[in-house]
This record gives sequence, C-alpha cells and structure tokens, in this order.
Amino acid sequence: MPIAPDATQTAAAHANGAAFAGTLGRPLPDPHPVPAARQVSQAEDQVLLQTLRGATVAMVRSDAPDLSARQLGVFLTVYLTEGPHTVRGMAAELNVSKPAITRALDRLGELDLVHRKVDPLDRRSVLAQRTSKGGKFLAQLRPTLHTLAEAATDTPSAKG
Repeated sequence: MPIAPDATQTAAAHANGAAFAGTLGRPLPDPHPVPAARQVSQAEDQVLLQTLRGATVAMVRSDAPDLSARQLGVFLTVYLTEGPHTVRGMAAELNVSKPAITRALDRLGELDLVHRKVDPLDRRSVLAQRTSKGGKFLAQLRPTLHTLAEAATDTPSAKG
C-alpha cells in the first residue's frame, strides 16, 4: 500500500480542506469588494480630495461631536442605507470586526447619534437605530458638503 496519496486524492482533499477552512472562520473573499478605481482626471481627483479635506476640517472646527473615520462610517451606514442595521450586518458591510462596530456604536450612543435596541425578532441581535439628534447632525453636515463640492468644482484646477 503506498504511503503517499495519488494526485487526484491530494487535489480532492485540498479542495475539501479549502471549503472546510472557510467554515472555520478563516478569511473568505470579501463579499463587498472595493470596485476597481476608474480612471479619473487629476482635476476630478483634486475635487474629491478637496471636498473630503474641507468636510473633515469643517467637522473638526464645528461644535458637532468629533467622530473617528470608523464612527462616521457606521453613522453614515445607519443614516444612509436601509435597515435594519445589525452589528453583524454592518461588520460585514464595512469589512471590520463586530467588536469594532460595537465600539463605534458605544461612542455614537454616548453622543445620542444612534440608539441601540434589542431585535424583537431575534433577541440575540442588536439593532442600531437613528435618533433625532443624529438626524440634526446629518442635516448640518449636508449643506457644508454641498458648499464644498460646489467650491471645489468652481476652482480653476477642477476645470482642467
């Protein structure tokens, strides 16, 4: 009896092992891959970056709560996408760990920008919900973004 398996047995075992590895919590392909960057002109790139910079500076200078990028990402996910928003679902969508989402929700809850509620259909799950204070925060952010985007597209470098 041979000690080493033949090539077909090895390939089959490897394929089965790879499928099994996915069930053990090893990383699987990203279900939300970042789309390949399309070719943009330097002017378009400058508009996007100046808008992002301007929004960040405006948020830092305002009296509004100071949010990290992750907290802002979770906040915008809750406010700009259809719910229900579970910790598990947001972790998958943002491609971060559940504890990272929980920490972001802790901070957003302290600021009353998001409210957590036990899912009545699955009491093991927690839902993140919008609040009136969070709605006001988003409403204050929108005109700033519009102004910055308009200003960025009116600059000579943006006209290319």
